[in-house]
Amino acid sequence: MQKNLLAAAMAAALSAAVPASAASLIDDATKAWTFQHGAGNGYLSEIVSFDSATKTLWVAGVSGVDVLDAATGSFLQRIDVSSWGAINSVSVHNGVAAFAIENTVDRTQPGVVKLFDTHTRALASGVNSITVGALPDMLTFTKDGSKLLVANEATPNTYGSRIGTSVPRVYGASPNDPVGSVSIIDMNTRSVSATATLAGVAQSGSHIRTNTGMDFEPEYIAVNAAGTKAYVSLQEANAMGVLNLQTGQFESVIGLGAKDFSLPGNRIDPLNNGNKTGTSGYELISPNVKGLYMPDGMAVYERNGQTYVLLANEGDFREDDGDRSAASTLGATGTLANLRVSNTDSSAGNLYAAGGRSFSIRATDGSIVYDSGEILDREAMTLGIYNDARSRDKGVEPESVEVMTIGDRSFAFVGLERTAYNNDDSTASARVAALAVFDITDPAHTTFVRMLKSDGDMAPEGLEGYVLDGYAYIAFSNEVSNTTSVFRLAPVPEPETYAMLLAGLGLIGLAAKRRRG
Repeated sequence: MQKNLLAAAMAAALSAAVPASAASLIDDATKAWTFQHGAGNGYLSEIVSFDSATKTLWVAGVSGVDVLDAATGSFLQRIDVSSWGAINSVSVHNGVAAFAIENTVDRTQPGVVKLFDTHTRALASGVNSITVGALPDMLTFTKDGSKLLVANEATPNTYGSRIGTSVPRVYGASPNDPVGSVSIIDMNTRSVSATATLAGVAQSGSHIRTNTGMDFEPEYIAVNAAGTKAYVSLQEANAMGVLNLQTGQFESVIGLGAKDFSLPGNRIDPLNNGNKTGTSGYELISPNVKGLYMPDGMAVYERNGQTYVLLANEGDFREDDGDRSAASTLGATGTLANLRVSNTDSSAGNLYAAGGRSFSIRATDGSIVYDSGEILDREAMTLGIYNDARSRDKGVEPESVEVMTIGDRSFAFVGLERTAYNNDDSTASARVAALAVFDITDPAHTTFVRMLKSDGDMAPEGLEGYVLDGYAYIAFSNEVSNTTSVFRLAPVPEPETYAMLLAGLGLIGLAAKRRRG
């Protein structure tokens, strides 16, 4: 009888603790709610962060932050930051919300980080304003909350001029280019303990873009679990910086190489030939073109003692597009004629486009462990949400990535910035947002699970996974539709369930030992 009871307890614990499969978990995902932010008032939905202490979502965009109930999406408060500048990012840890705010009078001047108390939703007591570098674009806390890292993108107002007439083109330094950097804020003293810059840092890898008329511009930061290293995307440079948080200095810049679109499994559609009446016109082919990965959003994932860096390979050019041209200017014809390529990397017969049109997992030395190949574009086509108007640019434009562990499975959620019905992103009826889901439990054997799509939303810019009342959720802030939406994913086993499982295993082992005795 005792044996049967133990076996039953173990079976119950196992069924509660271990999901049947990755697909069955995510197949249960349902849209929980959507919040429409104010129209025409500058309060946009760009970056979202969860506060577990108050069970709220903090959504940042230009003029300020909207605070929402994470369970229902109910509006709680609006925080106006316009007197300080424009907000680019928000990150919450242990009851403190940090805002990254750029100088709107002159963005090449230092920006500021403002600290808010998530309970009072007012400026935090004590030091609550910290000056950082130019154009703070993103910020994040270390896991223990002891440090706050700020990516100061420092975009110039004017880029360097072209030097000579060589192909690929070469641009000189900008006459007024603020230094791209990462500010390391000590949260105990609430002061900048170090400002890490990239000039003179050792370089490795390949295809680092240094001839574009600007210096390295930190875009996004992901920190390892130990809080000793940070990995920084240098998007336009097609590189990743490795920042040592113990010394406060960058120790390397790793070139991320190029993806060969002519290889099997890497097909792209380089031609805009769809229409807005439902006829697709798109076609995946294997052209003689390479793509520079140029990641935007990043995340870090720990598995079996190893750190992996996840990257959304969006691709990007200079703001003035001075470093891009149509491939026809280099002699390309037919389906490749209008493909937008980097004119600082491309020459006749040797074309480099911006972006990998994919999601990648890399080791910390930059080597590729997994790349999604053509999956993102292909699956969007299958669902009828591929926007062919973006074919010559960067396809579905993977923008951001978030990691969540549910039960015994780990997932990567990848936000796709450019999806739409009927190849038309100009009308409300065409709006649809998409999050691609991958099972990354074994990084080297990552698998695509499914695409979550959300009608009425468009252009997910920020992603935030959180657990609330026993369920896992993924929130996504949509820049174009100016909405924040949430999917409820799956129940999350409580720690007590695992304790029951372990206790059951232990008792069964003890009983077996006694029987053997």
